[in-house]
Amino acid sequence: MAPPKKGELTQEEKELLEVIGQGNVQETGRLLGSKNVRVNCLDEHGMTPLMHAAYKGKMDMCRMLLRHGANVNCNEHEHGYTALMFAGLSGNKEITRLMLEAGADTDVVNSVGRTAAQMAAFVGQHDCVTVINNFCPRERLDYYTKPQGLEKEPRLPPKLAGPLHKMVTTTNLHPVKIVMLVKENPLLAEEDALKKCYRVMDLICEKCMKQRDMNEVLAMKMHYISCIFQKCIKFLTEREDKMDGFIKSLLKGRETDGFPVYQEKFIRECIRKFPYCETTLLQQLVRSIAPVEIGSDPTAFSVLTQAITGQVGFVDVEFCTTCGEKGANKRCSVCKMVIYCNQDCQKIHWFTHKKVCKVLKAVYEKQELEAAKEKKRQEERPAQEKEPDVDSNPSNEEQPETDPGHAEEDPTDLAQEEKAHVEEASQITSGAGGDTGLQGMAGSVKEAEE
Repeated sequence: MAPPKKGELTQEEKELLEVIGQGNVQETGRLLGSKNVRVNCLDEHGMTPLMHAAYKGKMDMCRMLLRHGANVNCNEHEHGYTALMFAGLSGNKEITRLMLEAGADTDVVNSVGRTAAQMAAFVGQHDCVTVINNFCPRERLDYYTKPQGLEKEPRLPPKLAGPLHKMVTTTNLHPVKIVMLVKENPLLAEEDALKKCYRVMDLICEKCMKQRDMNEVLAMKMHYISCIFQKCIKFLTEREDKMDGFIKSLLKGRETDGFPVYQEKFIRECIRKFPYCETTLLQQLVRSIAPVEIGSDPTAFSVLTQAITGQVGFVDVEFCTTCGEKGANKRCSVCKMVIYCNQDCQKIHWFTHKKVCKVLKAVYEKQELEAAKEKKRQEERPAQEKEPDVDSNPSNEEQPETDPGHAEEDPTDLAQEEKAHVEEASQITSGAGGDTGLQGMAGSVKEAEE
């Protein structure tokens, strides 16, 4: 069959695009089996059936089209969009991940020079940005499951590739969460396995920095996970409570407000140990963290997460105090100030939270009281500002007229304009930019204390 051209569709191909929009999986399967249907046919805008399915959030359709040989990297679209870009625009994390696993190229740009991650960020789909920025092809790990050169054994046992890949692609970089993932998997929770895993992480980190298209973000992530693995080994070999002890160390808060000082110092130490001191990303991280007193905002974890995942700081969402999981909604019933994703996380955190729970409760009650007083003042203010009666106002007094030419601007329009400026200025990229005159600042990051 002739190669597809824009807009040259058979009747059955037109029907295919229609049933994809309707979500009719059975009819889609029937049409894809027809000899008159090309899985990579192009509509008048250059969109393939896969692009339509990705943009409309049809997961089953995307899977079926990929099984029938859909080209995930086709960019015949009139503006250079790919299926991954449409998945990011749709806001569907699972479809975005599916496109990546099918081999979608994350570095392709559209007609205005934006990548899929930048397009998703531009329309506020930050979850998709996180998925794209955290994706690591399984092939990177599979390479080390086979002996290379004169090696007699592979650097990474094949049985560890799957669990390690799950760890590498996680979008939650909270150290407690990563330790939990290690602890939950018997294959990883052994000293020998962790040694092999962290060495592979170090090799991938080095490869990311020495390859032609240097990837500072992925290198930093590999280094960070490697540091956590090495600390897990230390607790496994030196502590009776093993990784439970590591989790408690990360969560233990100071007596005044419960702030996890050890966790903050540990993350700062991980960043300080990044072996490529001249990288722009490291210098930006150090510049953001070093001047901040421990216990103040921004925390090292929030800065690192924003740099690696692409999550922006102004996203209004709650995170679990214990494991950092997004979307936590279960508050402590006493103080109302601490939030968790489930009861297990609350139980794990209770050993340290119970010391400051009453203090936080008093803070919460004070905030509620002040909020109630402010609300009362707001309600009383309109009554005090009412205009005097007509009798008290001379009839011949001139009243100011409203100038129609100076009407108050619509706040909606202002907000939209501001959002447009912010979004246009923001660029979520696989690397970071900044000035390079920051030698020596990395040393100002305090070392983590045991």
